[in-house]
Amino acid sequence: MRLSELSGKEIVDFRKAQRLGILGQTDLEINENTGQIQSLIIPTGKWKKKHVNEIRVPWQQIRTIGTDMIILEVPQ
Repeated sequence: MRLSELSGKEIVDFRKAQRLGILGQTDLEINENTGQIQSLIIPTGKWKKKHVNEIRVPWQQIRTIGTDMIILEVPQ
């Protein structure tokens, strides 16, 4: 799957049934040696604030990547 295919998908935490954001508003952490995605970094605050909290979700915790959304298990 290409990064362009992931962009714009809604990210949902399946445990809380909560929308976390849309990919494109998130960052990807990529291993420099292998080029594999290690985790999604999802901001939880408003960009206008000075301090923005984030949720870091390891790639292994992604349950499903569908046509419109990515369902994942956010660590507690």
